[in-house]
Amino acid sequence: MPTAVIKLSGVNAKDADSIMQQIKTIANTLGIKSRGPIPLPTKTVVQTTRKAPNSPGSHTYERWEMRIHKRMISIDGNEQILRQVMRIVVPDTVHIEISLTS
Repeated sequence: MPTAVIKLSGVNAKDADSIMQQIKTIANTLGIKSRGPIPLPTKTVVQTTRKAPNSPGSHTYERWEMRIHKRMISIDGNEQILRQVMRIVVPDTVHIEISLTS
């Protein structure tokens, strides 16, 4: 039976966790084995900019940081569960990737 690996990445960890919880409940109600959700390492993107790049004066900097949270779940992939997963409303802040393996 093929296995579906679902990876989520998003800026807001609560959104990613809520989508994972919905996928987990769908798998439990249909009686399909699932493994996860597995939290993957959080990627931190840091951007340093100068506050006033054109004016003379003290060189002061601002640091902007964005964290990208990732989650993964593996479920036995039959057609019924994949259709249910595709119907989940995913917010704009979350990116979902589904891959099937044999």
